[in-house]
Amino acid sequence: MALSLGGAFQRFAFLLFAGLAIGFMVMSRIDHPAVSTVRTQTVDVLAPVIEVVSRPMAAIDAGIARIDNFVDIYDENSRLRDENERLLHWQATARQLAAENDEFRDMLSTVAEPRDAFVTARIIGMSSATFVRTALINAGSIDGVDVGQAVVTSHGILGRIVEVGNRSARILLLSDLNSRIPVALESSRDPAILAGDNSDVLSLIFVADGADIAVGERLVTSGEGGMLPPGLPVGVVTAIEDGAWQVTPFVDPARVEHVRVLDYALPGLLPSTREAGATGQLW
Repeated sequence: MALSLGGAFQRFAFLLFAGLAIGFMVMSRIDHPAVSTVRTQTVDVLAPVIEVVSRPMAAIDAGIARIDNFVDIYDENSRLRDENERLLHWQATARQLAAENDEFRDMLSTVAEPRDAFVTARIIGMSSATFVRTALINAGSIDGVDVGQAVVTSHGILGRIVEVGNRSARILLLSDLNSRIPVALESSRDPAILAGDNSDVLSLIFVADGADIAVGERLVTSGEGGMLPPGLPVGVVTAIEDGAWQVTPFVDPARVEHVRVLDYALPGLLPSTREAGATGQLW
């Protein structure tokens, strides 16, 4: 008897709640002022209850978020610890190689390369017309800027100075049709000439016979002629088209704001606006 009464009550409760749900749904669709008033008053009465009930859920969500954040921080910390270990290994290797290199130089009585001084300037104008690719900087002859000097960023060489005023100078970008600079393959040191054609991609011309070039090969300045410092990062070989190797430069002129103008010269051979050797290593 008790079981039958319990079952009947459960069925009655289910029907009651179902009816209430349907009733609330119907009321929510009715725009009558009385229904709107009842709905508003009901929400006002239930709002504190909803707020109290929602607090534990909010606390649980915040706790889960903290746990996820802790797990992410732990994983990131582990990754950074592994990366730091690798960097320390390479740092020790680099120091050892530098010491060996200094020792070999002393043994061979090698003449040290002249270091370069530089002037930091800001690009104040950019010309990317069909027949010219140049940039204007706010430094000139009174700052030590001279024609032929290399202009670089932290990523590599941007171009060289072609015109100089008292307080401004013009840069011929690597991508300009008139730009030609001597470069070398970083791995084999095979020489070549890098030429611009007023596009965003450069070309290798006059490549040394037998040079082993592959996609992904990095190029640096060779230092031929003594005007550009050797070893400046230039770009990477990306493709071969119509028998010519295509090179993507490391420096995108559209993303450059500040540059360094290098005053590099071989003392006693080429003129210089300042004595070479005023600064240390740039890369």
